[in-house]
Amino acid sequence: MLAALIILPLLIFAVWAALSLNVGYERGERYGYVQNFAKKGVVCATWEGELAMTNVPGVAPELFPFSVRSNAVAADIQQSIGKRVALTYEEHRNVPTSCFGKSDHYVSGVKVEEP
Repeated sequence: MLAALIILPLLIFAVWAALSLNVGYERGERYGYVQNFAKKGVVCATWEGELAMTNVPGVAPELFPFSVRSNAVAADIQQSIGKRVALTYEEHRNVPTSCFGKSDHYVSGVKVEEP
């Protein structure tokens, strides 16, 4: 009985996490300039950033918060800071913990739009 009280919640949590991280709500690309990008956290360190999106020069940009799970993608983003980029992302809602990222938007690729 005690084992069921421990194992069942862990099993539910594992299924919930697996489903929320593998079933995307939205997929797409966002264009702009990476304004803020850093690895945050101690126990659950994640790459977090903000993309400043603007269509018209002189207008306040809209900020797009994102998380990165891959160190390879994080390295590509760090090399593209200061350049206009296209971030390929998936939105995953209701992720049960922030250990996977603080944002609902998980970047899976980056492409530099200008040299």
